[in-house]
Amino acid sequence: MTTFALIHGGGGSGWDFHRLVPELAARGHDAVAPDLPITDPSAGLAEFTDTVLSALGDRTDVAVVGHSYGGFTAPLVAAKVRARTLVYLAGMIPAPGEPPGQWWGNTGFAAPAGLSETEQYFNDVTPELARECQSRGRDQVSKEWDEPWPLPAHPDIPTHVLLCRDDRFFVPDFQRRVAQERLAITPDEIDGGHCVALSRPAELADRLISYL
Repeated sequence: MTTFALIHGGGGSGWDFHRLVPELAARGHDAVAPDLPITDPSAGLAEFTDTVLSALGDRTDVAVVGHSYGGFTAPLVAAKVRARTLVYLAGMIPAPGEPPGQWWGNTGFAAPAGLSETEQYFNDVTPELARECQSRGRDQVSKEWDEPWPLPAHPDIPTHVLLCRDDRFFVPDFQRRVAQERLAITPDEIDGGHCVALSRPAELADRLISYL
């Protein structure tokens, strides 16, 4: 049995994976999805990492999944636990020394024009789930925005980039380019929008388990 460490994106929480966790369990695997301390102005990448490590406890067979902004924390956790695999799920791929706040300009990210928040993030999520997810959003006031990413290189761990074909926030062509530039990886693809863990949890569970 592998434990999946599920790391949420900006302004999110572990609830974002509440449909994925039982799908992984039904397939014989464990999962932790902690709330990162994003509402704490004194918390940064080290505290984010420690929060996930605390949730993992003494588990040793670990796969790490970083969704969206969680991509800055996921490789730090993976390096600490010598993870079995690391997955960037529609994830931001950091570069050594790069603060998260500089990632957007460094990668040439262009915000989608003319789309509401719902249209960007929840285009294939039911209206009820989209509203609940938005109501659970948290203000991210933590200090990691200006912190240099601390690793000298990406950890030497089997790594996958999984993009969402219907993602309107990190659109597929953008994700393909960044994955090639930063990891020399051609991403895998799954149907669904940016919040695929809410919209297609069964399909996502199958894909994550295939990486084991």
